[in-house]
Amino acid sequence: MKSYLPCVALLVFSGILASPQTSNVTSVPVEEEPLHKVVFKNDAVTVMHVLLAPGQTTLFHSHTHDRVAIDLSTTTIAQQKINEAEGPSTATKPGNISALTLTEASYTHRVHNVGTAPYEVLDIEPAQRPTTPSPDVAATVAAENPSARVYNWVLAPGATSPMHTHMRPYVIVSITALNLKMASPDGQSATHEVGPGDFRYVDAKITHNLANVGTTRGQIVEVELK
Repeated sequence: MKSYLPCVALLVFSGILASPQTSNVTSVPVEEEPLHKVVFKNDAVTVMHVLLAPGQTTLFHSHTHDRVAIDLSTTTIAQQKINEAEGPSTATKPGNISALTLTEASYTHRVHNVGTAPYEVLDIEPAQRPTTPSPDVAATVAAENPSARVYNWVLAPGATSPMHTHMRPYVIVSITALNLKMASPDGQSATHEVGPGDFRYVDAKITHNLANVGTTRGQIVEVELK
């Protein structure tokens, strides 16, 4: 775990070789899958960090909530539903966002890193799907499912996002290394050096903007619960 900062926490977040045959196999809850490391959990949300070396495969594991997956590395993976053949390979890259909707009681699969570089992903799972989602939208929605909305900020050096308000709890994630300045309408601000995968859960009404005061392109993703 990295050191905690007032506005953006710096939390940091190996495997099992698997055969293609899947008949008569069992699965584990996602939080018990050895490569899914729970790095934050409360009554509202669970955040898991996954790191697969090239060639590694997770156990079959079951998700029972909607989730948002945020890729943090560039490689190639293949996914496999239980008792089905492994699916086609897909490319990953830092900042890819998947807002996944649970359509049955559970979704069981495993993930295989078929690339030559480590696969790293942050998996954010809201604990409960709201019966009446909040109508409050903070900014342009980049992705969503019944449990969460995702806002994606790609900031060139010197760029600042519009001022926006979070009425609901959210997880702020840094995709890249970034010198991030956060300011409120009253002029108060704080600046922090953050790294890829650093995140913080925020449970408060917040109005702020995000500024890249560094010299390289940065990306911030905010996952807001509905």
